[in-house]
Amino acid sequence: MILRLLARFLGSLAVASVVIFLLLRAIPGDPARVALGVTATDEAVAELSAQLGTDRPLAVQYVEWVGGLLTGDFGTSLASRQDITPLVWDRLQVSLILCGTAMVLSLLVAVPLGVWAARRAYRADGVVISAFSQVGMAVPSFLAGVLLVAVFSVRWGWLPANGWVPPGVDFGEFLRRLILPVVALTLVQASIMTRYVRGAVVEVLDTNYIRTARSIGQSRDEALWRHGLRNAALPVLTVTGVQLTSLIVGAVVIEQVFVLPGLGSMLLDAVSNRDLTAVQTIVMLLVVFTLAVNFVVDLLYRLVDPRLRRRRRDDEAVVA
Repeated sequence: MILRLLARFLGSLAVASVVIFLLLRAIPGDPARVALGVTATDEAVAELSAQLGTDRPLAVQYVEWVGGLLTGDFGTSLASRQDITPLVWDRLQVSLILCGTAMVLSLLVAVPLGVWAARRAYRADGVVISAFSQVGMAVPSFLAGVLLVAVFSVRWGWLPANGWVPPGVDFGEFLRRLILPVVALTLVQASIMTRYVRGAVVEVLDTNYIRTARSIGQSRDEALWRHGLRNAALPVLTVTGVQLTSLIVGAVVIEQVFVLPGLGSMLLDAVSNRDLTAVQTIVMLLVVFTLAVNFVVDLLYRLVDPRLRRRRRDDEAVVA
C-alpha cells in the first residue's frame, strides 16, 4: 500500500518537473538577452548564455536542473547572477512558519467550534457559530490583514504593521511581527474549517450506527466520541490537505500586505524580472509541497479508516 502511494508520488513529481521545465522554456525570448537588456551585443548574450548553461540542449539543462534540486543546489539567478539556494531556503522558512502556524491555530479553533456547532445545530449558540463562520469565509485574507493593521497598528499602536525579524535574532520581536499575519490567515481558514467540521459531524450524527448506539443506552456525546469522530475526520482530513496547500500557495497576498520575505513574494519578483531559474525552482518546490501533503493525507486516510486497509487486502486476495 505504502509502496504504491510512494510510487504515485514520485511519478507525479517526475511528470510535474518535466511539465514545468518545458512550459517555462516555451516562453518567447532569450533569457540571457532579457537579463542583459535590449542594448546588449550578440557576443555578450552568447557569453552569458554559456555561463548560465541556457545554450545547452534541453535534455542536458533538465538533467542538471533536477540534479541540482536533488542535491539542494537551486542554481544561479538570471537577474542577479548569484546563487539563489540560500535565499530560497530563507524565504521557504518564512512561508512555512507563517502557514504552518496559521493552519495549526485554525484546526485548534475549528475542530471544537465545529463539533459544538453540530451538536447544537438548532440552538442559538450553534446558529451564531455557523453565521460567524459563514461571514469569515466571505472575507478575503488580505482584507482581514488590512483591517487588523488599521486597528492594532495604526489606531492603537500595539503591534508592528509589517516587517520580519528572524527568531534567532530577536524572538520577542519575531512573535510580535508574526501575530497579525497569522491572525489574518487564521480567521479565514478557521471559518472554512469550522463549516466543514460542522457539516461532517452533523452528517455522522444522522447515521444509523449512531442511532443504534443511542438505542443501547449511550448518550449522544458518548456515541459521537466512540463511533462518530473517526468517520467525521475523513472529509476533514481531505479539506485540511487542500486548505494547507492553497494556504502556502496563496500566502503571497499576505506576504505583500505585511511585507514578509516569503516564497510567494520571491516568486512575484522572479516573474517580474523574468528570472527563469528562480521561477522554475519556486514553482517546483510548491508542487513538491502540494504532492507531499496529498501523500500524507492518503496515508492518514488509511490509518483513520480501516475499511480502506481491509478493501486492499480483499483485492489482493482476489488477485491471488
